[in-house]
Amino acid sequence: MRRIALFLCALTLVTASQCTAQILHKKKPVDKSTEASNTVEPDKQLYDKAMNDIKHGRHEVGRLGLQTLINTYPDSEYLAKAKLAIADSYFKEGGSSNITLAINGYKDFIVFFPFLPEAAYAQMQVAMANYSEMAKPDRDTSHAKAAEEEFQTFLLKYPKDPLAPQAEQKLREVQEVLAEGQFRVAYYYYIKGDRRASAGRLIPLVKRYPLYSKSDTALWMLGDIFEKSERKDLAGSYYAQIVKNYPLSTHDADAKAKLKDFGMPVPQPDPKALAWMTAEQNAPRPKENLLHRGKEMMHSSPDVHTAAVNGLPNMDPDTDEGGGDILKGGNHTDLGGGSRTAAVVDVVKPGDPTPSGPPTSGTSEDSAPSATGATDPPGTTPAAGASDPPATTAATGATDATAGSTPAAAADADASSTTKDSSTATDGSKADNTQTTSTDSTQNQNQKESTSKKKGIKKLLPW
Repeated sequence: MRRIALFLCALTLVTASQCTAQILHKKKPVDKSTEASNTVEPDKQLYDKAMNDIKHGRHEVGRLGLQTLINTYPDSEYLAKAKLAIADSYFKEGGSSNITLAINGYKDFIVFFPFLPEAAYAQMQVAMANYSEMAKPDRDTSHAKAAEEEFQTFLLKYPKDPLAPQAEQKLREVQEVLAEGQFRVAYYYYIKGDRRASAGRLIPLVKRYPLYSKSDTALWMLGDIFEKSERKDLAGSYYAQIVKNYPLSTHDADAKAKLKDFGMPVPQPDPKALAWMTAEQNAPRPKENLLHRGKEMMHSSPDVHTAAVNGLPNMDPDTDEGGGDILKGGNHTDLGGGSRTAAVVDVVKPGDPTPSGPPTSGTSEDSAPSATGATDPPGTTPAAGASDPPATTAATGATDATAGSTPAAAADADASSTTKDSSTATDGSKADNTQTTSTDSTQNQNQKESTSKKKGIKKLLPW
């Protein structure tokens, strides 16, 4: 019995010591995240780690991890996300070089994954990247033109995308900056008194950017230019556009007075244009004060607070054909270029007789160009068959060779006749070698004289 009692006491002591050890030494908790990470795919691990690095500002490290994912797992489901994340990283990091790399990355994504839902976002980011690099109106406009093209591409390809309203407003702001740059150059020539240079920039301006905040002023300047050039028919067409398409403009009353003085009918305001201008005037905008102007001077980005917030922006691609002087045969100048309806200006030096034929825009070299066409009410799509203001058209080739000829054309005719005579003399004297040699030298001399005549004429008449 004694032995049994000792055995029970020993067993009790052992059990108590084990319980005490269990209480003092708890089991370490199992790290379930480590176990889960060991079972996750390696491409997912690379993607998550790279995105975490980019989130905390370690863009280069994150891009390196994403590029490793692309190179190592070309069939991964995270391939498209990795390419888009690399472009986003460049865009967020900022800087001219990074913005360029971001644009290339977004365009590559669109090329490789055009049918993914993220393709619309990538196209929007291409436009926004150019928008962020857009300079002021009096500076380089390459990024502004690129942004205009990319926003137009987005609206044409994804018109029902949730980002479409934002893209439409950004396009209005970009076109406001582009129009402001053209207006400043045109206004400089207008003040200087160069009507031809000023009108050559104002005509495509009012046609392409009807939502521009100073389109009514540009139309008024065009009317004044043609009025001073004694082309009241064209001046009246521009005054009529102010009354019809910009009824709330500050130039409306003066335009009506001009039309009455010319004896031309005063058109009624367009209801759509009236509603558009009313909405624009009621739209909230920051006040234009000295503090606002000071902030604008400190920033390199353009001020777009005057851009329209209503109306459909121009969706046609910009071309370099309009706005310049395009030389035609017979010393005619075609303003506007391309397939647009343009007037013809006969260049006549003071003292020369006025050429006959179709009416021209004046009898001096200071004559202003004629209009290229009327514009539709702002905020509306161009109507088919819209009426253009009266403009002169180009004469036929026969008229250009006779009535519209100038001293330069006459010099060209004399040079051609001289060359023909010398060639005839050469054909009639092939038997005599000496005479042939003398005829060839005479022909070369005549050609040199005609060439010198042309160069001399071009120096006198550079246009």
